[in-house]
This record gives sequence, C-alpha cells and structure tokens, in this order.
Amino acid sequence: MRQEDNAILAFDQGTTSSRAILFSADGVVLGISQREFEQIFPADGWVEHRAVDIWKSVLEVGREMVAKAISLGLTIKVAGITNQRETALVWDRKTGEVVYNAIVWQDRRTSTQCKKLSDEGCLVNVRQATGLVLDPYFSATKIAWILDNVDGLRSRAVRGELCFGTVDSFLIWKMTGGSRHVTDATNASRTSLYNIRKGIWDPDLCYLFDVPMAMLAEVNDSAGYFGDCPAEVFGQAFQICGVAGDQHAATIGQACFTKGSIKSTYGTGCFMLANTGQDCLLSENNLLSTIAYQINGQVTYGLEGSIFISGAVIQWLRDGIGLLSTSAESETLATSLSNNEGVYMVPALTGLGAPHWSPSARGAIYGLTRDTGPAHFARAALESVAFQTYDLIEAMRADGIEPKGLRVDGGMADNNFLMQFMADILDLQVERPVMTETTALGAAILAMLGSGKTRTLDETSKLWQLETPFQPNLDGSKRDALLKGWQTAIKRTLLYCN
Repeated sequence: MRQEDNAILAFDQGTTSSRAILFSADGVVLGISQREFEQIFPADGWVEHRAVDIWKSVLEVGREMVAKAISLGLTIKVAGITNQRETALVWDRKTGEVVYNAIVWQDRRTSTQCKKLSDEGCLVNVRQATGLVLDPYFSATKIAWILDNVDGLRSRAVRGELCFGTVDSFLIWKMTGGSRHVTDATNASRTSLYNIRKGIWDPDLCYLFDVPMAMLAEVNDSAGYFGDCPAEVFGQAFQICGVAGDQHAATIGQACFTKGSIKSTYGTGCFMLANTGQDCLLSENNLLSTIAYQINGQVTYGLEGSIFISGAVIQWLRDGIGLLSTSAESETLATSLSNNEGVYMVPALTGLGAPHWSPSARGAIYGLTRDTGPAHFARAALESVAFQTYDLIEAMRADGIEPKGLRVDGGMADNNFLMQFMADILDLQVERPVMTETTALGAAILAMLGSGKTRTLDETSKLWQLETPFQPNLDGSKRDALLKGWQTAIKRTLLYCN
C-alpha cells in the first residue's frame, strides 16, 4: 500500500452535532458527514445530552466516511478525535453503561457549589493549580453532582466501579470495546482536577471537589497511541493516534505554533486561544490558563477566553423563536439594515463566560421600538458575537498579549457581515483561512504526528492558507459609539442578574 493510498479520519464531536471528515495523506478534505442530535434542557440553566445519541451520531458519520474511503480505493490507518470539552460522562467500568445523561459544558446547575467554594477561599489555589476559575463550566462539580444525585453511585465510584470521562475518553472507550480508559492533556486540563503545572491528577483538587481518583483516565500526550479500533466498529480497522479538545485542535489547525499567535473559533460558543509558549501565564483579567497542546511530553500553554453563546444565539433565533428559517438567513437580514438602530443583544442564554464569569446572567435585548423587527434581532445577535470577542481581546491586551491579527474558524466564520464587523470593532485584521474546518484538521494533524506520518508540527504549517483578510474600515467615532452601547447593555444585564 502506497502512502498516497492511505487516508486519515478525523472525528469532530461537537455540542450540537457530530462530524467525521476524511482527509488525504496531504491534508485535503475528501469528504464530510454530519449529524445533529437532540439538546435536552431539564430545567433552567441545565443542558444534557444522551450518551447513546452522541455515540450513534459518531457511528453514523464514521461509517459514512469509511465507506467513502473504500469507494475511493483508500485505506484508513489512523484517526484523530476532537471534542466538546468539559462535558462530563460517568459509566460502569465493566458494562460500559452510562449512569446519567452527559452534563454539557454549558450547564449551570452547580453554580451554588462553585460560589460556596469561592466564598470559602478556594479560588486562589484552584487557579494556581489548574489555571481555571470556579465555575460550573468545568467538569469537576458536574461529576460530583452525578455521584450525589443518583442513588448508590458515590460508593460505587469509591470502589473503582465507575469511570469518568470527557467526550474524547468516552468515545475511545466505545471505539476500543472498553479496553482503553484514556484522555489527553488538553482535555484533562479542562476538568478542574488536573494540575497543569505538575502534569498530574491533583489529589488535593480531587479531595476539594469530592471526586474519587479511581474514576479518572490515564493522561497521554495529544499525539500518540490511544488505542485500536477494530474493523467491526466502522468498517475498517485503525489506530487512534491524536486527541485534543476542540479549541486546542483548532489552535493546531490554525498553525498557531508561535508564542503570541491567536485564533478564535465560532461554533456553539466562541473560544479565543493565544499561544503563550512554555510560560503558564496566570491571567489578572479573568481569562483562563490552559494546556494548548502537549507533544513528546513538552507542554505548550495557552491563554483562553470562553464565550458560552455565539452560534447558539443564531440557532435560538431559528429553532427557539422561529425568526429565521435557516442560519444563513441571519446575514441577509443583518445586511438589510445600514446600522443596528440602537438595538443590542446580550446573549447570556446560559450565563456569561469570560471576562465576566456570571453564571446567573440571562439574555437581554435593549433598544426595542415599534419599528424593531426580525432584521434587528438578527443583526444584534451577530454583532453581539463581535462585541464579546472585543471584550476578550481587551482582556488579553491587559494581560500583556498584543494581537497583530486574529485567525478565525468555525461555522460563523463563513458569515462575511460578521467577519467584517468584527474587524471593524476589534480594529484588527481578521484572517479567514481557505479551510475553516480547522478543528478537524487539527485532529488529523495530531493523528499524523502520533503515527509518525509527520515529524514536527512545523511541517504542517503549510496546510494553513489565507482565504480572506478582513481589514478594519470603520470611523473611530462610530466604533466608539457602538462599543459604548454594548458596554451599557452588559452593565445593565449584570446589574439586573447579580
């Protein structure tokens, strides 16, 4: 079998859908399959997924892409996985039965517990060890909630009968028939249980969050051997050789390999990550320190800002209140107006993330008049994504990172109105690559690296190519007025909710 007859399969398991992307050996997309699955909202601020829905969607898209590879005369030897982070699953170590729905990263049910820990003075130690804040966003309090709210689980967990995993770990378990309970350093760094400075599951953190260490997975580099997937699962046997949380994989797909380079991904939420090299920079402006990636035992750190709602606000306009028939319609409506006419939306549908960190905040719309219509809602929703991005950029500047440009990806990066408005509001060049599937590309690159198909990350830099540079083109006074309106809307929202 010649090298060019091999293909790479990347699984991109996201918050609202699962995708499989087939790549050629030189990084060209040969096929994409996607399945959406149900979002479950049992109570205000609660978000869950059925584990069976996640796995079924992954099976379907994976089998489609294996069939595609076979039809092209290609053999899949290696695969990579990238995933929604922080989402917590708990399952039986022997049977594989998931004991409760996956609690999604957006979920707010443990807000009271996080506040209690903060009031007890735990924040400083948690931040020093994990780089994270005390927020329901992260996995630890989700795990404890499951153990404390399903009869008999805590004692079973202590006895070592249960496994905890982020979505990557759950998928590897399923793909390998339960033979491998592993994760990678990037996903581990988002649990609030992993000490990113020492590179270990931290016993003190596990004690603090009341999570038995017997539940935790083995932590690997982001590139390397994670397990064998037999042919009966997807139709061809392959090795899993690369794993990273979605934002970390996107950082690799965007070729942000130098210190100070920044990417921002616009999917369900928006996540901006700056490469800080070997320096674990502790933010003084409510950003997160995290492991950007770990290769050959060497950690590269990042500084991250997380926005909980970006693409999800367009999905809400479409599915929640029926103002849009398709997500693409938002751009058409937005451009039908010459300006926002004073309408601002704060899309805190599941609280506010960085830099505000207000889990109790809820969405708000300001400036409504008798003339306000669907176009104003669409424009305000899109503009809110750019305004939230501005808040993250300003926080990074305050932490000493001066961006020279912003590389963007994700579904919303295809929206030309949003990209231009973002460049105008940020007063920065916004760079959209030829391939916006950078999350999946990052997973494929890690699989190539982990299997020895490529030797260094730098060798893959050529896979990133610029498609469109969006240059700022807005009068400074107009920009200042828009930002003043946004800042007023944020202040009012925080004042009302807190």
